[in-house]
Amino acid sequence: MTTSRHRTARRAQGELEAQVLAALRTADTPVSAGWVRDRMDGDLAYTTVVTILARLQAKDAVTRRREGRSFVWTPVADEAGLAAFKMRKVLDAEADREAVLASFVTSLPEGDERLLRDLLRRAEAGMDADSDADAAAGDEEGTG
Repeated sequence: MTTSRHRTARRAQGELEAQVLAALRTADTPVSAGWVRDRMDGDLAYTTVVTILARLQAKDAVTRRREGRSFVWTPVADEAGLAAFKMRKVLDAEADREAVLASFVTSLPEGDERLLRDLLRRAEAGMDADSDADAAAGDEEGTG
């Protein structure tokens, strides 16, 4: 006797989190998990949506506050911020950060590598400007 089992296709890792964040970003104000569930594609259980929101909160991608007897949720990070968080988490789990970063950078397509170099230059210039401003503020405090 052959039995047939109905299996649903597994979602890609992080797909539901991205969908929840996308739904939250369409809201003008903090919203309930039920509101998020109503805007999600598919037929997710309310508890699944709450679990996803709790995971996003643990990742500092959303915040919640009590409103009445339940919570309302607000996005903190957009999809890019969540992806960056995941990248940092993977990097933090590795023993040899330098090797991981070197492997990552050398595997980038030329355009992405150029973009990364430009972003690092801008970040460094911003830090230099902050240091100059801090030094100037210190000089001003010392005079008088």
